[in-house]
Amino acid sequence: MEKKLAEAVIAEQKAAEAKPLRADAQRNRDRLVEVAASVFAERGIDASLEEIARRAGVGIGTLYRHFPTREHLVEVVYRREVEGLCAAAGELAQKHPSDVALEQWMQRFVDYIATKRGLATSLRILITTNSTLFSDTSGRVSQAMRQLVEAAVAEGTIRADVDASDVLHALSGIYSAPDTPEWRDRSRRLVKLLMDGLRFGAAKATTQSS
Repeated sequence: MEKKLAEAVIAEQKAAEAKPLRADAQRNRDRLVEVAASVFAERGIDASLEEIARRAGVGIGTLYRHFPTREHLVEVVYRREVEGLCAAAGELAQKHPSDVALEQWMQRFVDYIATKRGLATSLRILITTNSTLFSDTSGRVSQAMRQLVEAAVAEGTIRADVDASDVLHALSGIYSAPDTPEWRDRSRRLVKLLMDGLRFGAAKATTQSS
């Protein structure tokens, strides 16, 4: 019964989203999503919707008008994180040498994982409600990394024997690391160590640091 009710509420909310919002309402919604990503990354399952509303500068009623359930807010935040991470791949590739773009993207990946860890409980609930969230986003992150890795291999800024799926597998290991206060700093150091290995023996190297 609870599952059907959650599905009905989310379906009703998605139908409402098809209608254009007033400018002030859209600003409130965008701000709530931005703040929620930060709070979920900081607090994880202990994140309070009341705290999210307070930090966003709106009342809890405004939050519930946009997101009637925690899971609906989680779905929107997660889609935003995936879209931002994938868009960053192209933006970084245009601005930096290929290995630097890859390293900076992997540092962004750490922030993405931090938010995803905070959303874990609600993401599991979304799986049980047959949300299209995972079918819609599946493969997008790995494809973004593959493009960056293949560009760096082609330009000789990382080793020629690198496989993008191996890099993603190594990087994803930080998701299961113990949730300690220094987790994020340790993860960033691991990214640097991984990049040292990827650059070792490369045909050519760049001197620009990330």
